[in-house]
Amino acid sequence: MKIEHIAIWTSDLEKMRAFYLRFFELESNEKYYNPKKQFSSYFLSFKNGARIELMHRPDISEFITNRDTKLGLAHFAISVGSKQKVDALTESIRKNGFTVIGEPRTTGDGYYESVIADPEGNWIEITE
Repeated sequence: MKIEHIAIWTSDLEKMRAFYLRFFELESNEKYYNPKKQFSSYFLSFKNGARIELMHRPDISEFITNRDTKLGLAHFAISVGSKQKVDALTESIRKNGFTVIGEPRTTGDGYYESVIADPEGNWIEITE
């Protein structure tokens, strides 16, 4: 078994797509649109086959902008292959005006990682 994809509701589909494509070496499919439900989405694919689905529906946007801490998905992790790449990507994200939540470090359980927030506040661990 493997995780095939994760899905993220977003209020700005194009902005989020641009962020993930810019920093995480993903490829995007063409936008899917269902006019009956006013649902739009993109699948962003890693070379290994795992995917991120970005989804938008106008009636869900209010929920998205009202993020309080709650049970559920806390973050997801993207492995970039080395400590040097963790450091470089974290710095690139910072220099481009995005939020670094946690600086690169080795955690108590042995991961070398940083934590950043995407444009809508979803936390991503960048791991070696």
